[in-house]
Amino acid sequence: MGDGIREIEDGSFESDVLQSDKPVLVDFWAPWCGPCKAIGPVVQELANDYGDKIHFMKCNVDNNPVTPGKYGIKAIPTLILFKGGNVVDQITGMVAKSKLEEVIAKAL
Repeated sequence: MGDGIREIEDGSFESDVLQSDKPVLVDFWAPWCGPCKAIGPVVQELANDYGDKIHFMKCNVDNNPVTPGKYGIKAIPTLILFKGGNVVDQITGMVAKSKLEEVIAKAL
């Protein structure tokens, strides 16, 4: 994992994401998930581009089942953008960087 993306857990989700002073893009993933690995570099590019405005975090769904359950995540990768503790948008599956940039724009 490169700079700018933090790994989060169920126990720190509220403080790291819901109480964040900036919007947060959370990448829900698992090590065995091919599409998750494919979207990883795209999320890293976005972290490089927007890291000063948005926090980027990853949540391993295998190790942290509570948070994905709370947000009704059935498939991965799922990326959820939070702002002020609320869900701004949610994307499931492999999508183009431009689509993720559209989502990010909603929170800026």
